[in-house]
Amino acid sequence: MTRRIPFEQLPDHDWRSRAGAVIPGGSSTGSKRPAALYGSRAHDAAVPSHFERANGCRIWTTDGREFIDCGMALGAVGIGYADPDITRAVQDAAATGPVSSLPHTLEVEVAERLCSVIPCAERVRFLRTGAEATAAAVRIARTLTGRERMVACGYFGWLDWNSDAEGVPAAVRSSVTWVPFGDVPALEAAVRQGTPPAAIIIEPLVHDVAPLPWLQAARRLADEQQALLIFDEVKTAFRVRTGGVQALTGITPDLTTVGKAMANGYPLAAVVGRASAMDAVMQTWISSTAAAEATGLAAANAVLSWHERVDVCDRMATAGGVMQEIVGSALIEAPWVGVRVEGPPMMWRLTADVPEQLDALVAAAAREGVLLKRGAYQFGAVAHDDDALDVLARAMPAVMESLMPGPRRVGD
Repeated sequence: MTRRIPFEQLPDHDWRSRAGAVIPGGSSTGSKRPAALYGSRAHDAAVPSHFERANGCRIWTTDGREFIDCGMALGAVGIGYADPDITRAVQDAAATGPVSSLPHTLEVEVAERLCSVIPCAERVRFLRTGAEATAAAVRIARTLTGRERMVACGYFGWLDWNSDAEGVPAAVRSSVTWVPFGDVPALEAAVRQGTPPAAIIIEPLVHDVAPLPWLQAARRLADEQQALLIFDEVKTAFRVRTGGVQALTGITPDLTTVGKAMANGYPLAAVVGRASAMDAVMQTWISSTAAAEATGLAAANAVLSWHERVDVCDRMATAGGVMQEIVGSALIEAPWVGVRVEGPPMMWRLTADVPEQLDALVAAAAREGVLLKRGAYQFGAVAHDDDALDVLARAMPAVMESLMPGPRRVGD
């Protein structure tokens, strides 16, 4: 629990200073920068910046404080931190040499298992990150069709093909036509305008699971244009269903990218799809020395075994739903906070019309030993047990009280 000593005396501040001196923004992961985690409250003395160990759904920071984590490594950890089965599998892989001049047998085994649980999967190519896998899917589509234009909706990572960030050539940006989530007429217009696209690429869950008519339209339009349909299921596979949103809705894409919870936080991703599309990999070049390093594969193998033994996705949704109800009910009873809970239970989000109100909530929760993610998403995990949910429930009244108008404001 939170130590009752002045927050400004906690050693976490030394780590913040050291990180800021050598790492631009303070973290190599954009969403873990203090400014991203806490917004206008990034300099609040109470908010933690670094952790030393994690177990289950709890993390311990550099100053010895214990937190219930609601963000679970941006959704990368679905079972729980340091799960014994997964840890043992990773240790075994590391002890036997995770890379060599030959591919590891786990590459074959995990690929076979992915083909058995993801509806569109007949072939698999492994990579390390979701952004890499999605860029690979785009290159496969362009190779197969001989076209360049993409029609897109969602967030697909930081790589050039989909980014409007500084440093990305204008010619690269112009090759993607963006459409709003769930809007069938806009999708139809975007696909049919100009040159035929190589693919329609979408995240099938953003604020909520995509409307079925929109997914059906994407499938129909891709077939009509002889383009590929790509689902980015990096966040949703092994969470909404083991096989992703496509297993929930019955709409099967040509290619799918997966990652995050597939390996419970270990670096592994994949692009999977029907054989006739995936075989285009051999006409282009998609390769990485560490693509099939065995510790990530071992983690994924153990996660797949978890999904065979237990309805992991149901447990994630149940835990996430309880978390959502606890926080949502507290916010309804405290309208002065100005924050709302929205989205499906397995990956819900906090929204506010005034960003500073959301920042204040997150900082107040940190003071009470709870890590909430600003905005999207809060992720339920198997490790969110009754004890953890009880801690969350007991913390919320104090959080809301600390945000009441008047002299007791967090950060004052």
